[in-house]
Amino acid sequence: MAIFGKDGFVRKQQIAAATKLLVWKYEKAGIPVPDKAFISAQAGKIVDDAHVIAKNTGRNVFEILKDRVKGLTKS
Repeated sequence: MAIFGKDGFVRKQQIAAATKLLVWKYEKAGIPVPDKAFISAQAGKIVDDAHVIAKNTGRNVFEILKDRVKGLTKS
């Protein structure tokens, strides 16, 4: 089992964390939570973006994930 990479353990954990953050943020904002497939796709996109930002800036991926999720549900 690979630890890093597109199908690695770490990426799967980051997507799971982003999914939980998204669901929490939707619920907190009072917005109906989209279906699981949409949330998973959105979380994957956020993780991909976070890795690009982290590579360019040297920031922590999880902090970037939190910032990206925070900005998604604001009106």
